[in-house]
Amino acid sequence: MLFAIGFFGVLLRRNTLVVYLCLELMLSASTLAAVAFSRFNGTMDGKHLRVFSSSPWRPPRWRSASPIIVALFRLRHTVQLEELTALKH
Repeated sequence: MLFAIGFFGVLLRRNTLVVYLCLELMLSASTLAAVAFSRFNGTMDGKHLRVFSSSPWRPPRWRSASPIIVALFRLRHTVQLEELTALKH
């Protein structure tokens, strides 16, 4: 359910910040599914996946994405995806 909310948020929203947050929601949902699956099977594989994939990388991803969004806003004075067409050509 969380992955579907994030997926439809990426498809339907036009704000870069909201799209990024929906991508983060999708990543969190996949990690949660891996942990739940490992708990259901009685193994520890999903818990190790969560430790090594999601938790340590979340702050660096945010630190790299937020300056890009701020730079786009300062350059174009908007964060709407329709108006950011400089990379299309």
